[in-house]
Amino acid sequence: MIKRIKHSLENLIDGSFQNKASKAEENLLNDFAFTEYQKSKWNDALMGNSDEASQNIYEGIQLRIGEKKTFNPYLKYMAAASILLLVGLGFFYKPNIAAEKQLTFKTSDVPKSIKLSDGSKIYLAANSLFQYPAQFNGDERKVSLLKGNAFFEVAKDKEHPFIIQSGNIKTKVLGTSFHIQLSKSKCEVMVVTGKVNVSAKGQSVDLVPNEEALFTGEKLMKLPIDKSLSINWYTTDITLNQATLKQVITILQYKYGVAFECKNEAVLTMPVTVFIEKNASLDSVLKQINYITNLKFNIYDEIVKVN
Repeated sequence: MIKRIKHSLENLIDGSFQNKASKAEENLLNDFAFTEYQKSKWNDALMGNSDEASQNIYEGIQLRIGEKKTFNPYLKYMAAASILLLVGLGFFYKPNIAAEKQLTFKTSDVPKSIKLSDGSKIYLAANSLFQYPAQFNGDERKVSLLKGNAFFEVAKDKEHPFIIQSGNIKTKVLGTSFHIQLSKSKCEVMVVTGKVNVSAKGQSVDLVPNEEALFTGEKLMKLPIDKSLSINWYTTDITLNQATLKQVITILQYKYGVAFECKNEAVLTMPVTVFIEKNASLDSVLKQINYITNLKFNIYDEIVKVN
């Protein structure tokens, strides 16, 4: 009975957000939300501030659908009532989790870093979006990489695993350092220190330094990686001596959150020596490569075309 109620509620809400619900279903959802809100009793001591909880759910919905959308006037009631209904039905509720306020950290055209409440440091590439709680509570430390690339230096805590959701991939560690690169077509996890478990779609791999997990086409693979990629290029200057242009471009893609399109792939084998300061702009690095190779780089939003 409980599962049937939860399933029906989820279907109604999903249908409403996707503009697939009928007028009768919209009315039913609105009536239910408002009725539950009117008869509900919110316990601030256990569940946190009701307005903040509703707003956090509202923001979470916006992040998941990827666009701003005008919601029906009972969204606030729906958010609060949904929590109370699931609590009443006994769904995996922990008081301290409800009180976790979710924050977002977004970068524009340059990498930036942030320190979390547990001491973990996250170095976010340009054009990236990261979500995390203001304070970790509960048995696990959960965060999300919603867009782009990041380097993680996770504070050790054997009692509270650190879990990152990035697209379809879940990365679980106790304390280590690694890269995550997330794009529309794939997700990569590259380990620098320690051990990392990566899982996706019922598949799982364990990684050690100089190994990566690649998830693409519904398949999770474990692969060796180039040692030149096994560094924190966000916090250190990088000197690449006689590296191939392809290796240089790979690092630039991860550091600046851009994609490269090259008409003549033969130039990717060209050896180059490049110095990349940790706070250098993408434009300044491309000018340096242009001076060495005479190649032209044109930036279009998050795509760099090589001619």
